[in-house]
Amino acid sequence: MIKLTIERNALLTALSHAQSVVERRQTIPILANVLIETTDGGIRLKATDNEIELTETLPAVVEAAGAVTVPAHKLYDIVKKLPDGAQISIAYLDGTSQLGIASGRSKFALASLPADAFPSLATDRMPVSFEMAAADLLGLINRTAFAASTEETRYNLNGIYLHAKENPDTLTAVATDGHRLACAHAALPDGAKGMPGVIIPRKTIGEVSKLAAELNAPVAVSLSANQIRFKVGAVELASRLIDGTYPEYEKVIPAKNDKAMEADAAALTTVIERVSVVCEKSKGIKLSLSANLLRVTASSADEGSAEDELDASYAADSLDVGFNFRYLLDVLAQIRGGTIRLTLNDATSPVILRDTADENALYVLMPMRV
Repeated sequence: MIKLTIERNALLTALSHAQSVVERRQTIPILANVLIETTDGGIRLKATDNEIELTETLPAVVEAAGAVTVPAHKLYDIVKKLPDGAQISIAYLDGTSQLGIASGRSKFALASLPADAFPSLATDRMPVSFEMAAADLLGLINRTAFAASTEETRYNLNGIYLHAKENPDTLTAVATDGHRLACAHAALPDGAKGMPGVIIPRKTIGEVSKLAAELNAPVAVSLSANQIRFKVGAVELASRLIDGTYPEYEKVIPAKNDKAMEADAAALTTVIERVSVVCEKSKGIKLSLSANLLRVTASSADEGSAEDELDASYAADSLDVGFNFRYLLDVLAQIRGGTIRLTLNDATSPVILRDTADENALYVLMPMRV
């Protein structure tokens, strides 16, 4: 038995968070549903894919307590199409197992499944807890997540490695797919010192990133060796962590690169985008560095060739180095200060890239043969 009335905009916002967690293709029917359960002051929505669990509380007028699960995407689509500011009545239809949704002259009925069959993510004891500003968390995520691997066989690289470092004390995020690496630092929050290094899955990173950006509220983080929980406002996101050992990433960051080039990031982006038109398949471009000049070229037997150049600050010996242009553009998209610095050793060694205005981020790219 459940009966309640709720404002459409509040419900729509909460459902947008919940349906984002729910996978559209499900082999377990109840995982396609959202759990609605009444509380003392309103309702609690819960969604899960058995790896991530999102819980959100919101106010409602409750006439009869209870709990029910209904298809998350269907309910979201219905509420989305109702008028802005409308009042929505939700109740079981008499004599059926269907949930009725009514607003004004609009009426809907959705098939439901029992609430007691809805799975719950078992919660570990969380020995580490700290709080950080949404902007700080987003800074770590946005500067690293693009480099995480998407190959399921390399499961330990399918996320961001979050850990505490000393001298200086920082909270550090790292992502790599074996071809590129991104590393970013933030001031170590109170309570995070000595935390275990954890690998946060890509999907979890995407969901918490959206919540932090939308709600712009302090983010409370709790974690164990196996789980992590983020609380942003009235939304709580719990997730399993990736069980694996992260590679010793610091060993791939070169320490002896002695050739430095600086260029305008926007100008370099434009040149690469132009030249890469002829290498969409091969993805390889060549950067030719000479005194205060950077030439960018691409050549493909199937697609053609292109060449462009721009001014750059470079005083070392001439050098040609090849890159996957998409990887290079991904790094350039992170440059906020206007100027990118590349430090190189030779044509086959890893290259360090930095934003000259951001000492808290570092990127490494492996060259490719072009």
